[in-house]
Amino acid sequence: MEKSIMSYVEKFNTNIEKTNYKNLDDKTKEFIKNIALKYQFSFQELKQLIDFSIDFKMWHEAEIYKIFKDEYANKKQAFNHIRKTWEDLRSKANSYEKFSKDLYKDDIRKFSFTKFESNKAALGSCPVASANTRCCNLLTLDAVQSCGFDCSYCSIQSFYNQDKIGFDKNFKENLANLKLDPNETYHIGTGQSSDSLMWGNKEGILDALFDFARKNPNVILEFKTKSNNIKYFLENDVPANIICTWSLNTPTIIENEEHLAASLEKRINAAKKVSQKGVLVGFHFHPIVHYDNYLKEYEEVYKTLIETFDSKKVALVSFGTLTFIKPVINKIRSRNFKSKILQMPMSEANGKQSYPLEVKREMFKHAYDSFKPWHKDVYFYLCMEDETLWKDVFGYEYSSNNQMEDFMKMSYMNKIKQNSPSHKFKLNNKSLGF
Repeated sequence: MEKSIMSYVEKFNTNIEKTNYKNLDDKTKEFIKNIALKYQFSFQELKQLIDFSIDFKMWHEAEIYKIFKDEYANKKQAFNHIRKTWEDLRSKANSYEKFSKDLYKDDIRKFSFTKFESNKAALGSCPVASANTRCCNLLTLDAVQSCGFDCSYCSIQSFYNQDKIGFDKNFKENLANLKLDPNETYHIGTGQSSDSLMWGNKEGILDALFDFARKNPNVILEFKTKSNNIKYFLENDVPANIICTWSLNTPTIIENEEHLAASLEKRINAAKKVSQKGVLVGFHFHPIVHYDNYLKEYEEVYKTLIETFDSKKVALVSFGTLTFIKPVINKIRSRNFKSKILQMPMSEANGKQSYPLEVKREMFKHAYDSFKPWHKDVYFYLCMEDETLWKDVFGYEYSSNNQMEDFMKMSYMNKIKQNSPSHKFKLNNKSLGF
């Protein structure tokens, strides 16, 4: 073997450990190694070719060894051909026509439960806030660590061991000991580190949260879910300051990207039963996903909600879309399932990757306009999105995160009062005006 080839083999074997090479199947590994030896790609070129290979397979497109031509004039031509094929696939509207649930069957998650001890309730700030996005300053309460659903785009998978669902042994005691200012209004969500309802009352978490809501009428406690596990809500008195919200999507996205979660029909039926009991509900369209004919499919979901629910019993509707940090992208590429979720045109978005602003304007404005019958009764907002989008979507904007937070809390508390006149509650003393 020539010295130059021997030297490259050594570099290849060393550098390959710093890539996603281990996530390739054996046939693709052998192919990548062969073309690397032939063209002697640089480390960065090799790293990208490996990621392209993973993406082609994940997107259910032709494998790289079927795209790669027998002969190229040089390595630049070879690399550029593969990169252009990858870029062309990302730039066109995705189609799920060739997808089915069977494509997920070989990568179904298996998880187990574990317990840990914490010395205080895990009350924190929204983990995705950034300087140029308009944020509602949501506080988060980590009742459970990690989620049992397996949505392909979920950021939770990069924060926790995805196969271990953690329950805090001291959660009830820690929550009871949490000291809050009685003169402040708090908006706290439990759906950031796990799904709020899928576990039911396991380890007494709903008992503890309901008691917490009763004892703290100045707290707006939001349960966010993709589940239809509402048994506890139907069998117990629900404090008026609890809002139950559902994350919704189109049947296409639920079936192909929101694995193990309840169907759209089951989620809407669950929300309807909870609303009929007198509990305030809300809906999150986050992420809205761009794909072939997506606007029409989302509009059908919006229409169903308008026809099914009384807007005076709906506290909120939020819009957001796919936004990725590098660890989440790497985690998705480490999986062995089919997903179109990374097959999208990506632009820099406050240190993350997301759709270009023009795509976001289209999806959010269409969504808001579709909900016109609810505009006077329901609080609408963009979640984790660039502050410049608000004016184009809603026709108004907030000057700061604090102003948005104040208006949101005021809207929710007014709904709580209207929904339960006997409920004792307090608004904070901050100015609540534009």
